[in-house]
Amino acid sequence: MSFVHTLRHHRSSWLRVLALVLSLTLFSAPDALAQNLTDGQINVVSARLAESAQASWELGTRSQAILELNASSYSVFSTNSIPPPATVPSNLTAPLTPFFAIAKTTVSNRAKSNDNFSGPQPLMADGSAADPASIGMSVLLANWTGQDGGDIDYAGAATDQLDYLFQKVPMTSDGAISHRVEQVQLWSDFVYMVPPFLAYYGVVTRNRSVVEESYNQIKLYRNYLRDPKQNLWKHILLGSSGNDQGFWSTGNGWAAGGMLRVLATMKRSEYANTFKNEQNDLANWVREIHSGMYPHLSSQNLFTNYADQPATAPGNFYDASSTALLASTVYRAAVLLNQHTYLPFAERTRMELFNSTSDSTPTSNGTAALNGFEHLTPQGWLTPVVDPHAFGQKGQESPEGQAFVVEMHAAWRDWVLDGSRGANGARSGRLSARGWILAVTVMGGLLV
Repeated sequence: MSFVHTLRHHRSSWLRVLALVLSLTLFSAPDALAQNLTDGQINVVSARLAESAQASWELGTRSQAILELNASSYSVFSTNSIPPPATVPSNLTAPLTPFFAIAKTTVSNRAKSNDNFSGPQPLMADGSAADPASIGMSVLLANWTGQDGGDIDYAGAATDQLDYLFQKVPMTSDGAISHRVEQVQLWSDFVYMVPPFLAYYGVVTRNRSVVEESYNQIKLYRNYLRDPKQNLWKHILLGSSGNDQGFWSTGNGWAAGGMLRVLATMKRSEYANTFKNEQNDLANWVREIHSGMYPHLSSQNLFTNYADQPATAPGNFYDASSTALLASTVYRAAVLLNQHTYLPFAERTRMELFNSTSDSTPTSNGTAALNGFEHLTPQGWLTPVVDPHAFGQKGQESPEGQAFVVEMHAAWRDWVLDGSRGANGARSGRLSARGWILAVTVMGGLLV
């Protein structure tokens, strides 16, 4: 349809014409193509992740990054049903080897880690009650696919982890499982660690109640941590010490990422039709976080460590780690939920994170050199990043940050393979974050 015909078609409403003209004027200018990492380059980033991941949540996050990048058919974001095939296809044996190695090492060492305790216990000893559960999906899949010929009790380890959460870990009066062992304290990080484990456990053991509990825990945490005015989650509440009421950017990314994994697990399971309301809630809650976060995206196309504070605020700084994590959730929401509003911001941040000033162009997909990248060192470390062991401080090397880069790259790839739906808006990015949201809001109201 020509532009003139479009005008005639909308002549009954000059507001609609105005909206159309605004959209053509504001969003049609082409942008430079984004720098995309080669397989060789993303392998360098993955190698730094493999070398550095030691803590429970780092291992759990690494396991998810491996699935999403190298064995996507076993990821919850695949279009395949869950549980996946019990026999690992030959072409995935090698890609899944490091994934299953995490499960094997963890379960083999858990007796020593837990002082030979018998009964409900975490997959590894940790001051966090929640973080060890992040390894749970790798343990469940190791059991499901019959790794190690039954010589390692993966099923028992997963069940002990589940029982530990419900029988040993303190809770709030309304049932929210504490993120910490020593006191009842809620952290936004919890949503990435525990609910996805509960959802997957429930599906593979055909226990609908456990799947439902994954949703209940998210709902409880949202009730406590979400600021309804900002649509952002506070980081840590309820503890007698160590609380953090700030809007920690990584914490909001953890929450959105965990909700998407639970939603995807429900959607691909035999219980999909019985959890429609819960899936709708989760989709809306992911959108809430995106709507709260992206108006705070800086002119540098990076989030600050605390989203609503400038980089110059005391203790604040630009953080590429949370920026990558949140972008990954936007790409996942685009494919899984047809949510496209925040794709322009995800693309802007991905372009920024993968921007290179080098004049040389990769000669093949195996090119591994990372020279001239503004936010990746030649060794493949993401920068700048929050210290993963001290959330209010700037760090140097972050295993979780490495995982977030891998997850963002994998999510972007899957979005492209799905047809890049919503890409027309994503190619713009010439308005500020606040301006783009305002334009979308205005035009959305006019075009109803």
